[in-house]
Amino acid sequence: MLTKTNIIVLSKLKYKDYDLIIKAYTKHHGIVSYLIRGALKPSKKGKSKAIYFQPLMQLSVEENFNPNKSLQVLRDIKVSYVYTTLYTNIYKSAIVIFLSEILDSVLKEEEKNEDLFNFIATTFQYLDNEDEFANFHILFLLKLSRYLGFLPSNDNKDLPFFNLQTGFFEDKHNGINSIRGKNLTLLKRLLGINFDAVSSIKINVKDRQDFLSMLLSYFELHLEGFKKPKSLAVLSEVFR
Repeated sequence: MLTKTNIIVLSKLKYKDYDLIIKAYTKHHGIVSYLIRGALKPSKKGKSKAIYFQPLMQLSVEENFNPNKSLQVLRDIKVSYVYTTLYTNIYKSAIVIFLSEILDSVLKEEEKNEDLFNFIATTFQYLDNEDEFANFHILFLLKLSRYLGFLPSNDNKDLPFFNLQTGFFEDKHNGINSIRGKNLTLLKRLLGINFDAVSSIKINVKDRQDFLSMLLSYFELHLEGFKKPKSLAVLSEVFR
C-alpha cells in the first residue's frame, strides 16, 4: 500500500551504474534506506533524479514501506521545502555538509520520532532564511544532544565547572573532562536560548572553534563509536 511521508536526506551512495542508495531521516519511520533506481541516468529533458538527493534536502515522497526489507523503494518524489540559499552560500553549504555528516553518524533509530524530525526540518529552514548564522552549528549540536539523551543539565549553572562526562555543573575540578573559562561561559549563555537569539552572542573565530571542539568531545563521550567528522576541516577553513 502506497503511503505519503516526508523525509530529510542524510547521505547517498552510488550503486551500480545509475542507481543510488539514500539514507534518510523520515517523519514516520525514523532512519530508512532507499534504493533509487536510475537516479544518475539523465531523463529525456537532460535532468537526473540525483538533484533531489542533496544533503538535508526535504522531500515529500510516496513509498510502499516494508519493515522486513533493508532497502525501501520510492514511488513519487517532490521537494517539500525549496531552499533558496543553503546550497549557494559557501558558508551555509559548509555547515550543511558538516551537520549532515554528524546526523548521518548519530541517527540510528528505525522508529518514529516526529519531534526530532520537526526539529531538523524547521532549523534548516531557519538557516536558509537567516543572514547571521555563524553560531548556528554549535547551537544546533547543543540542542540535538537533547534528542540523543545527553543534553547538559541546566541545574546549578552558577557553579564554576562543567563535567563533560556527567553532563552536570560542579563545584570542583574533576580531571580532564572538567571545563571552565570561555567554554564554560559560552555553554551557560547558549543553554536555553532559541535560534533567533543566537546571533546576539558575539564569538570570535578561535573561541567558536574551541567551543565546537569541546562539543564534539562531549558527543564522543556520550555516543559509542562517534568520531569527529571529516568535513570539520572544511568547516574550519571556510570560517577562518
